[in-house]
Amino acid sequence: MDVQRIILIGALAIISYMLVLKWNQDYGTTPEPIAQTESVSAYQSATETPTEVNSDLPQTASMTDNSDVPGAKAAINNQQKQLISIKTDVLELLIDTKGGDIIEVALPEYKASLGADLPFVLLEQNGNRTYVSQSGLIGRNGPDANPDGRPTYTTVENSYQLEGDELIVDLVHTGDNGVVVTKRYRFVPDSYQVELEYIVNNASSEAWQGKLFGQIKRDGSDDPSQTTDMGMQSFLGAVFSTTENSYEKISFDDMQEANFKKVSPDGWVAMSQHYFLSAWIPSPGAEYSYSSRVSSGSYIAGFVSPSFDVAAGDTQSVSANFYAGPKVTELLEAAAPDLELTVDYGILWFIASPLAWLLKAIHNIVGNWGVAIIFITIVVKALLFQVNAKAFKSMAKMRKFGPEMTRLKELYGDDRQKMSQSMMELYKKEKINPLGGCLPIVAQMPVFIALYWVLLESVELRHAPFALWITDLSVMDPYFIMPILMGGTMFIQQMLNPTPPDPMQAKIMKMLPILFTFFFLWFPAGLVLYWLINNVLSIAQQYVINKQIEAEPSGK
Repeated sequence: MDVQRIILIGALAIISYMLVLKWNQDYGTTPEPIAQTESVSAYQSATETPTEVNSDLPQTASMTDNSDVPGAKAAINNQQKQLISIKTDVLELLIDTKGGDIIEVALPEYKASLGADLPFVLLEQNGNRTYVSQSGLIGRNGPDANPDGRPTYTTVENSYQLEGDELIVDLVHTGDNGVVVTKRYRFVPDSYQVELEYIVNNASSEAWQGKLFGQIKRDGSDDPSQTTDMGMQSFLGAVFSTTENSYEKISFDDMQEANFKKVSPDGWVAMSQHYFLSAWIPSPGAEYSYSSRVSSGSYIAGFVSPSFDVAAGDTQSVSANFYAGPKVTELLEAAAPDLELTVDYGILWFIASPLAWLLKAIHNIVGNWGVAIIFITIVVKALLFQVNAKAFKSMAKMRKFGPEMTRLKELYGDDRQKMSQSMMELYKKEKINPLGGCLPIVAQMPVFIALYWVLLESVELRHAPFALWITDLSVMDPYFIMPILMGGTMFIQQMLNPTPPDPMQAKIMKMLPILFTFFFLWFPAGLVLYWLINNVLSIAQQYVINKQIEAEPSGK
């Protein structure tokens, strides 16, 4: 290749690189942080027209089959709506006094975007998104089944902050019959779990009966925590855990087709997205009804408890836990059995789970997630050393005797039978397995795919820096340097491999590094780092084996 040709190719490569950078600046897939908007009550003011106020609540036995509401259509009552602010070390919440629902959850430990001061908002109710946690008492006497709409609660303060070992926030509603319902939220330090307890003080002269419900309501908007549009995507939708199936995903499309309905002792219901989760976990020891439905464009997944009775003059309580936070395996395991399965590694979870454990163990030692990825790549490569060695030896022998195979092809021309016979004799004499370079690679693909899912699902990599220009391993390389290096290592690997005998196949193989480089441009940097280091290690191993095979005399 002359100097002029090298200069032209280099100039073309630089121009192409600048064009890709400019295109990504204008049209790239990196998600822009959504401008945060203050969450507001979903309930109308007293001056607005009547509405179907209970349309989101679970259906009760007294309702007709085609209705979602436990009461009739009615106007909202005229009391002033009020939002209560609650702050702990890891949670910032807004609770609507109308119904006592959690309408916003922000996570101060996780920022909205890299370098931002604003926390990531998981739950919210505004023009951007509707994603809230609702709970209440329905049934014969439940205040949330009242035809006049959901109950309005009162509190001592408008804002609360956790100081000490726990924070208890009581919302109180007194019914016309003298029944006092206290909706109690309990918070503890360093916990994404919120304990909900309903305390029913029946000061009336008649027995009281009701059911606890908890549900998560979300619209069909995109996942704000999804970092890339390329490759496989994390699941967005509802998840149920019952005794029949400990982990059952129900997508929004599934909800549109049919309602999910199951009765199970214990269990939980969650709404999952990339990196984060919200979940209702009922108290153990009772048979709960789990269901999903679509109402007014919102997707709802929740549970309803069995009926419980409170005798006149008596006090009873019912409780459940609500989790809103990151999908960190240890936190989910502590919250509920099988909740850690929402860190979804796909069908290869049995390979991915130990790899995830190993990645975190290495990080605890080295303190950098990028370095941890490098080390786990080395460990995986070491475990597969013999498998790779067999593949590389086969390819090295094919490369060594490539000229002889070409000579046989030219010698016999169109006589394919004689050519095949001569090839088989050469394979037997030199102990060449033509499939040896393929089968071991196929055998190790499950490990590669499993590790891909580990890196994709690990919330620990979100906004985690590596070195130099890589400040966030969960998003793409802003300058595409690592994908280009990865493509370069693929090209070097091809040079070490035997040239395919078919000219068309050889041309296709030469295009693969370019295609893979383009494909990896928008992959998260952590995934590209893994492939880059894996290629470098493969090149080193293949180079050594090639030299060994070339030094061997023929027939060995």
